[in-house]
Amino acid sequence: MNAVKSLQGQICYHFGEGSAEGGLAHRDVLGSRGAYLAELAATGLAIPTGFTISVEACRTIAGGKIQPSIKSAISDAVKTLGETAGVGFGDEQKPLFLSVRPSAAIGATGVMEAVLNIGFNDKTVEALVRSANDPRFAYECYRRFIQNYSHVVLGDDPAAFDDIVLLYREERNLVSEQEFTTSDARELIARFKAQVASTGEPFPQDVSVQLHAAIAALVKAWSAPRAKAHRKLHNVPELAGIAITVQTMVFGNRAEESGAGTATSRDTATGQAGLFGTYMQAAQGPDLLAKIDAASGIASLMQQSKTIALELQSALEATEKHFRDCMELDFTVDAGKLWYLDAKPAPRSTRAGLKLAVEMADAGTITRSEALLRIDPMSLSHMLHATIDPGTKRHVVASGLAASPGAATGTIVFDIEEARRRASAGESVILVRTETLPEDIRALHVVEGVLTTRGGMTSHAAVIARGMGKPCVAGAGTLRIDQGEETLSAPNLTLQKGEIITIDGSSGQIMRGAVPTVKPSVSGDFATLLTWADAVRRMKVRANAETPQEVKIARDFGAEGIGLCRTEHMFFEGDRIIAMREMILADREKDRRAALAKILPVLRADFVALFEIMAGKPITLRLLDPPLHEFLPEGGGDLEEVAKALGTGVTTLRKRVDELSEQNPMLGHRGVRLLLSYPEITDMQARAIFEAAADVVKAQGDAPHLEIMVPLVVSRRELDLVKARIETVAAEVERETNVKLSFQVGTMIELPRAALQAGEIARSAEFFSFGTNDLTQTAFGISRDDSARFIGEYTSKGIFTRDPFVTLDIEGVGELISIAVQRGRKTRKDIILGICGEHGGDPDSIAFCEEKGLDYVSCSPFRVPIARLAAAQAALLKK
Repeated sequence: MNAVKSLQGQICYHFGEGSAEGGLAHRDVLGSRGAYLAELAATGLAIPTGFTISVEACRTIAGGKIQPSIKSAISDAVKTLGETAGVGFGDEQKPLFLSVRPSAAIGATGVMEAVLNIGFNDKTVEALVRSANDPRFAYECYRRFIQNYSHVVLGDDPAAFDDIVLLYREERNLVSEQEFTTSDARELIARFKAQVASTGEPFPQDVSVQLHAAIAALVKAWSAPRAKAHRKLHNVPELAGIAITVQTMVFGNRAEESGAGTATSRDTATGQAGLFGTYMQAAQGPDLLAKIDAASGIASLMQQSKTIALELQSALEATEKHFRDCMELDFTVDAGKLWYLDAKPAPRSTRAGLKLAVEMADAGTITRSEALLRIDPMSLSHMLHATIDPGTKRHVVASGLAASPGAATGTIVFDIEEARRRASAGESVILVRTETLPEDIRALHVVEGVLTTRGGMTSHAAVIARGMGKPCVAGAGTLRIDQGEETLSAPNLTLQKGEIITIDGSSGQIMRGAVPTVKPSVSGDFATLLTWADAVRRMKVRANAETPQEVKIARDFGAEGIGLCRTEHMFFEGDRIIAMREMILADREKDRRAALAKILPVLRADFVALFEIMAGKPITLRLLDPPLHEFLPEGGGDLEEVAKALGTGVTTLRKRVDELSEQNPMLGHRGVRLLLSYPEITDMQARAIFEAAADVVKAQGDAPHLEIMVPLVVSRRELDLVKARIETVAAEVERETNVKLSFQVGTMIELPRAALQAGEIARSAEFFSFGTNDLTQTAFGISRDDSARFIGEYTSKGIFTRDPFVTLDIEGVGELISIAVQRGRKTRKDIILGICGEHGGDPDSIAFCEEKGLDYVSCSPFRVPIARLAAAQAALLKK
């Protein structure tokens, strides 16, 4: 590539004829297109000569007005182009024709269009008629220019010109434009000019006016609402700026051996090297975009001219080597001559990107560090879940939030128990709920996917589904659930229970009927890249998991431990929920302990299964966190059913439900507060944990390192009281089993006061795990389950740059974490620090964790590969 050196503050920078002013390192001056064209020109490829008007110069073009000094520089640059080619801009004998295209400083210009064939007027068109083999070609270029100019510069509707052509064909009874004679072509030009005049000023014959107006229009379009929306969508800064490229025209729409296309050096789906792309004969670039269905594969170019196709393939191989990346080239064939109009990194699938990165690193073209930094960690999620077959037509009935990736098909079921029954019978089920509750975990384990009409990206349904690797569409607000009628209503459509739907958790779409899916497969390149990532990352990666299936998935994906085992999920399975309800209804501690004793053996068996899978690795076990009312039915028939199972009266059960109800349960009697009120819960869980660990040690000689987490702590005294009971039970189990247990007691930092009191809490806590879900809720005073209603508005208005429940809020929540890290380490230098909130799987949040020196991040099992790569990238960028 061109040597990096500063440019001289010019207005126009030339490129072509094997040389260029500037290169890829000067995108801030030349924009992306201008920089790539300069780089291509310097490599010796055939680039139509041209120049780039700098970003800084374009910033001075406001309201369609171009300063005289800029006009003068443009005039000089155009004159140089003409002298090089032996033609003149506006010359009536040997005219020069130009194209004007936008060149964004960062990324693609997206919705901004080009203006081609500038320089045509009533006299220059006749000059081209005299030199062209087919006069209709010249008139067609003039007609195209009038329509293109009127649309981009004057703001006219291009459809009006299409209507003129259709009407003319009807008048002349012509089937297609191929039947136009020279006379027809000239008549259409007259009608096009009349259309322009009918909406304002006559079509300009002064070619300099045409050029200046086109340049000003493209600069103005950079500030148009569509362009702004596009930049926001792609995170392109407003201040990035726009440059403009001006080039001599080459014509792919000549009749003889001409055309236009795009080509890549690799298959963008698989990464396989070769010649790939699209091509259309007798066409210009806009034709390729407007008539993509009519475009042929690149093989049609081989049929037209094998020599040109091989020349194109050679150029692609050269550009891949030069840019050290798979490139996409826009090209035009003009009367048998191949020209290159633009180059950019080729869009590619994740699989293709992995193959390219690994192959280039193995070949020494790029370093392994560069290969790691090239892959977007979030793109890996598409390789870990089933996806909709890309060739399938979708009957989309509604859309929600893409809360957990993957696609699933199943029957609509609204009731948890019915979902379990149907799934147990082998039926594929989609659980449809207004929102899910902790007790729904019983059904979530067995259904294929989850659809909720409320909730956001960090709602209960979204978090649990991601942890299980199940597709979830959340917050589908246009859908309505009628529990009585058991229907799901979309605008103009009502679906019954038992009907089949497909949900796409990667796009948020809900489709009627069964839609074919493609099963995921992890290639060797994927495993290779992750191995490289593990070699450079500093932070460990753990998983949030509590079932053997989830833990196995996490281990297989490379998790180095469990950073959050939510033990409350274990209380909802089978008969243990009945025993848990017996405990809640009991009035005496003796009766509560008797009920908990029924849960202990099955809970111990659960822990044994987890510990065997994760032998030798750390496991963080969070003691019971949710309030007790979540284990009881809400009302109606559920109350009667539960009362009957418990052998108690409905009135007694309803009274207990009412006693436990809270105005704001999230900030109520839960976590450590519950453990202090009912210490027997702590005793039972601790015994189940320690007895399971002792069993595993005896059976296989190796147990995980236990980290017992006390949730929702705000003061050291709370932790001390619970910790004392844990240590007492540990001592009892050690005496009973004659096994020395390895464990630590710590807490989840999930409340602002805990972060501020971290120095004092660290006197008792041996580890901190940052629960950023609740820490974000309490810092903002926003419920994550309800935030979807307005977070979009906050981000669109710039109040939040990102959804704080998806990407960590560095200024607020991040500051609380920073304080806790600093104060915790000051008290206890060897304190273990990790993060277990949903942010543990977000690359930007992981970068913050690396910056603060956390020991590990923990995320859902299906995000472990993402976290491994993101942690490696954070370590590389920190160096």
